[in-house]
Amino acid sequence: MDVKECWRRYGLRPVGADLDEIRALLKEHTARERRVQGAGDTELMRLCCFQLFNSGDLDDVLLIWSAKQASFDAACSIDIEFLLGHGLDATKAHLSANRAPSATAALDRLRELEADGEFEGFSAEERSAVYDRYYGD
Repeated sequence: MDVKECWRRYGLRPVGADLDEIRALLKEHTARERRVQGAGDTELMRLCCFQLFNSGDLDDVLLIWSAKQASFDAACSIDIEFLLGHGLDATKAHLSANRAPSATAALDRLRELEADGEFEGFSAEERSAVYDRYYGD
């Protein structure tokens, strides 16, 4: 599946079982990208992360973080804001409650960016609207 097919099949705000399919697709491409940079489709990974961002499920935060960490290309393609579909404070609280090293790493990065003012005025709705225009929905 490529970006166009994923966008056509699921749209930008998938729900229900479609979210499970997107998670599986993201996991597959993340694993490919971890094995060999360029083996995963980072543009498709970016779209999947945006779709999960739109769902606002805090359980997807570490999945998105994992995808972002898969390679240099993935890190550049997947915006850190995609972790914040449920908002900065809720995401930080969620990560704080998780003892996994990946949760600590993601939380540390969010705090660092927050201290630098990266998230001032951040709104999930506004970020979503930006990507709606990008994907042409």
